[in-house]
Amino acid sequence: MAVSELSCIYSALSFHNDEVTVMEDKINALIKTAGVNVEAFWPGLFAKALNNVTIASLICNVGVGGPASAASGAAPAGGAAPASTAAPAEEKKKEEAKIEESEESYDDMGFGLFE
Repeated sequence: MAVSELSCIYSALSFHNDEVTVMEDKINALIKTAGVNVEAFWPGLFAKALNNVTIASLICNVGVGGPASAASGAAPAGGAAPASTAAPAEEKKKEEAKIEESEESYDDMGFGLFE
């Protein structure tokens, strides 16, 4: 990640921690105080992107799919229902079994990666 992006991210997190509204001029002031050179468009971009978003919800939902994720059982944007009706836990067990089977097949070859 570029220094400009990281500077804006850290600024936004700092403002969130202090319960201050993220604004372009505040991001610019904090970055200037830190002595970091940032491309001019990044602070405005981050301020606009975080204007109507709660930073706490972004932090808590890292890695979670969108509102219409297939795991939630909702239909994808194409309108068709998901093909699999198995529960996510069952799918995970099947996936783990496939992984274990493939690992066992490597053991049968008579050599290992670190031998």
